[in-house]
Formats: sequence, structure tokens, C-alpha cells
Amino acid sequence: MRKEELRYLQRLAELYPTIGKASTEIINLQSILNLPKGTEHFMSDLHGEYEAFSHVLRNGSGAVRKKINDVFGHTLSNSDKRALATLIYYPREKIQLVKKTEEDMENWYKITLYRLIEVCKTTASKYTRSKVRKALPPDYAYVIEELITEKAEVLDKEAYYNSIVNTIIDIRRAENFIIALAELIQRLVVDHLHILGDIYDRGPGPHFIMERLSEYHSLDIQWGNHDVVWMGAAAGQPACIATVIRNSIRYGNLDILEDGYGINMIPLATFAMEAYREDPCSVFEIKGTANYSVTEQELSRKMHKAIAVIQFKLEGQLLRKRKEFHMEDRCLLHRIDPEKGIITLPDGKEYTLLDSCFPTVDWKHPYELSQGEKDVIERLESAFRNCDRLQKHIRLLLDKGGLYKIYNGNLLFHGCIPLNEDGSLKEVQIYGKTCKGKELYDVLEAYVRRAFYAVDPEEQKRGRDILWYIWAAPNSPLFGKDKMTTFERYFIADEETHKEKKGAYYRLLEREDVVDSMLIEFGLDPEDSHIINGHVPVHQGEGESPVKCGGKVIVIDGGFCKAYQKVTGIAGYTLIYNSYGLLLAAHEPFTSKEAAVSREIDIASNQVAVRYTSKRRLVGDTDNGKALRERIEELTRLLDAYRKGIIKEKK
Repeated sequence: MRKEELRYLQRLAELYPTIGKASTEIINLQSILNLPKGTEHFMSDLHGEYEAFSHVLRNGSGAVRKKINDVFGHTLSNSDKRALATLIYYPREKIQLVKKTEEDMENWYKITLYRLIEVCKTTASKYTRSKVRKALPPDYAYVIEELITEKAEVLDKEAYYNSIVNTIIDIRRAENFIIALAELIQRLVVDHLHILGDIYDRGPGPHFIMERLSEYHSLDIQWGNHDVVWMGAAAGQPACIATVIRNSIRYGNLDILEDGYGINMIPLATFAMEAYREDPCSVFEIKGTANYSVTEQELSRKMHKAIAVIQFKLEGQLLRKRKEFHMEDRCLLHRIDPEKGIITLPDGKEYTLLDSCFPTVDWKHPYELSQGEKDVIERLESAFRNCDRLQKHIRLLLDKGGLYKIYNGNLLFHGCIPLNEDGSLKEVQIYGKTCKGKELYDVLEAYVRRAFYAVDPEEQKRGRDILWYIWAAPNSPLFGKDKMTTFERYFIADEETHKEKKGAYYRLLEREDVVDSMLIEFGLDPEDSHIINGHVPVHQGEGESPVKCGGKVIVIDGGFCKAYQKVTGIAGYTLIYNSYGLLLAAHEPFTSKEAAVSREIDIASNQVAVRYTSKRRLVGDTDNGKALRERIEELTRLLDAYRKGIIKEKK
């Protein structure tokens, strides 16, 4: 036996000091391999829509309703099933509503408890007792375990369970117990959650989503471009800070910054009112301003323009400093003729500006911030870097997230893989290093982490600047378009200048040879793997399918964001991967939590099988199964070492 192997087995013997303990663990692990694989739930492009996200999380994209159908079949009416599902989603709210109309609450408690116990039994049946025990709420762990575990030694099972349920009701703990069971079902129905990016921007509640995710039992996050720009802002990158604020103002979501994260907007508001006092800022209208007064709308327009101009200046500074980004064509302020009110774009075409009032621009040095702008951005940078709640949320993205994830044979990422028009991997330069495919993802992610963890100040700066690059660069795997036309959308009427051409990846998704080569690049078998990504809304209303290349690529951004729903025709795709295969769910728009509780309106979801397996997949077929087999092999070697006297038992 090699010295290194002996040393490892000696360390393992500290955990399993006897033949008996090692043998028991082998038996336990072997039994786990033969359980059905846990259900994975995929969600993407949440864009701050907390209520819709929360509801889909509660119902598991239809997984809860499926469990209810599995348990009760035709023995419950559809209305009873709907009521039970709503109770599982929103137990506290539903109980309060029932109490207003139900005359015999004791009977309702009893019926409801029995129904929840049956659903709980089925939901827990695919897990080991140990795993279920860890999921149980501490206050009721023992009682719930008694109720959902078959007890062969009890002769009169009905009397035994009746006694427990009656006691729960008699001591007035029925409501708490119902809530505990409902939340346990929610937890067990989904074993692992994948978030494929874009938690932030557009919608009003990304901070609520982050809080919910911080409490979730098992998840991973693939960063989206909107997440990365918030990460850059939290790291103190000035252009990212300006972008985050501009997006928040544009969509009428300053509450996220002010109330959600406690970032003071008064310095920007004061500066904007002074610098743009005589400017109506009419091209900087806010989206979704129904609740704004006239005065608030005017202030928002001025703040919107002020931060937009600051953003264009900061981006110009960055791109002239980081020439290796090869994006100097996006420096546009110096192309403006302020006297004529026109701009000459890099293609040589001239356009009249919709707004030619730039009181803070020094045309000899157009990318320099005025003193007032410097003061604003310095105070904002300090606010972002010192916001404890924001830093906590960004740490969650760093701890649970990355640019891509390989999980159970699927390749998960938010955006795309940069490709040439012939389908080959595109070479991209990152700070002098040429990389492509998987290496490009790895290099970019390493720089992102340096923005937060590097000791060398220069490495930190490179990391912060790469966060902006990932947000907006044509070769970024999270952007995937030829340019970001923010300036043109504000200042030029011709909509041709607003177009952002998608990269080759999106045009080649139906070519099997291209998709296979991408899967192989990440070490996956094209015959049994999928690419799952979001980022670009699927226009279902125009007949577009989220399933590409015969099911090898699945795009699950269908429009959680309300701003997209007129275009997409739906309110988001989610994906379920259970032991039977892959199921894609297309969701109708979510009305409100109140409607879901009072009228039992669920998000109507049409499920389509992307791929069914002929044989039910077990834990042994997963990544975790591979790790368990390796552990079994190690423990078997430890047993052999015990029996040969190489390692001594510690009884």
C-alpha cells in the first residue's frame, strides 16, 4: 500500500473507527444509490418579480399539484385539490381565510391534517429517513416523523394516528402544525434549485428574492449580466454603479436602492435639480410612473438624465483606459457636434440628437466628470461599498454562484458561448490572454472573484473592470450581442441605430454538430446531456419554441419580467428534472398573492415533456451517486485494511 493511500485511510479511520461503523456506512450509502433522484427546479431571468418567483417556488412549477394528484387521484374533487394546493403554498393566509367561513374548524383541522400527512408521506418517500429528519421543523420533528413513518409494530394504526392528531387539535397546535407540514412539503418537493441568472433589475423586489434564496436549503446560481453589473457596483466600480442607478430610475424602482438597500439618493437628486434646472429632460421619461406625482416625475427625469450622462462619461474613461477591451467605438460623447446638435456614429452616418442639452460636458474633455458629478459618484461609491445588506447578497452570489455549472449531465449558464459564424469557438482576449469556450468562462470568473478577494490593488481593479466588461462587451458570454445601444435609444430617433445584433450562438442553436461540440468542450456526452440557459426571451406568441436542436438546448427565459410579457406572450418558463425526465412548464402571468389565496388562482402552467427516460433515474445515476460510489470504494479499502491488520480498530 502506498504511503499516501495509507495516510488517507488513517484519516478516514478517524471518522469510521471500527469495522462495524465502516460496514454500516457502506450499507447506508449503497441504499441511497437505489433511491429515485431528487427533483431539480430550474428558474431564470427573475428580474425582481418577487411575487411571481415566490409563487413558482412554492408550487414547484406544478410539482405540488402533481403530488396531490398522485396521492388522491379521483378520491378528491378538483376544488378540494385546488384548496389543498393553495393551503400548501400559503398556509398562514389560507387558514385565516378559512376561519372566516368555516363553522366546524375542529373537523376542518382533522381533515386537513390527514390530507397533508398523506401528501407528506409520498413526498418524503424518495428520501432517506436521515435526509427527511434534517428537513423537519425542530419544534415538531418527532411528531411529524411518527406520523409519516410506517410503524409495522403498531397493531391498531388508525387508533394510533387518531390519538396523535386529536392531541394536536386538543392542545390548540393544529394551525402551527398545518403550517409546519405545508412548509415541509414545499421543501421536500424540490431537492435542488438552479437559478440561471438575472435576479436583478426591472422588477421591484430583487432584494426580497435574495433574502429568500439565502434561506433556501439547496441551490446554485449562474450569474446573469444584470447580476454581474450589481456585483460590480457592490465592488465600487463607478461605471457599474451609474448603470445600476440608471436602470433603477428608468424602471421606477428607486425604492430598491433607497428602502431595500438604504442607499441615499439625495446627493444625486440635489445635483440633478441644480445642473438640469432649466432642462425638461423629456427624452428621459420613466417606465411605469403611474404612482408618481408630476413633481416626482420631473425629479426622476432629471435624475435619470444626470446619471445617464455620468454613466456615458465613466464608460468612456474606462474604455480609453482599457484599450484591451477593444470597445472604443462605444465612446460616443466626443462624436457630438454640440453647436449643430448632431452626432456622427462610428459608421460615419450623422444623426440629429433628440436632446442636445449637456450642461455638464466640457467639449474639450467630454469624458471628464464635472466637480459636482465627481462628488455624487464618490458618495454613491461609498454607499454601495458600505451597504451591509447589499454586500451580504453579493456574498451569496459569490458563494453559491458562478458563470456556469455542470450538474447531472447538464451544462447551465445564463447567456451563451461566444462562437464564430462557422460554429467554431471564438477566441477572445482577456488582459492579453487568448482564450475560448470553457477556458474563457474560467478566466472571466477568476477575475470576478479577484474583484472581491485579491490582495493586490491592481488585480482588484482588473477584476472590477471585468465586471463591467461582462455586462456590456460583445464577446462577453453573458451579453452576446454586437453592442449595447443605450446611448442611441435615448438620443437618436432612427430605430435602426437601436438594434443589437445577437451573436452567432443564437443563430446556430439548431445545428447539432455545433451544439455537440459545445457540450464536448465542457466535458459532457452529447448523447445524454443538455445546454440549459436563459437571457434572451422566448417569443412564444410568435411561435418560437424554447426547445432547440431536438431537445439538446432548452432556453427557459420566457418573461418573468412584466416589461417583456407583451413580447413573449407568457410569464416565464421553468424546468423540472425529476426521476422520470425533463418537464418544461410555460407559465401564465401571475395576478397577485391575494388572488392566489382568496380565489385559489394558481399560475396556469402548461407542462411539456422535453425528455422522458425509459428507466427511472436513481441517485446512483447522478453526480452525487458518482461521489457516493467513490466513498463506498474508499470505505471498502478501509475495511480491507482493518481485516489485514494494516490499520487497527479503535473500539
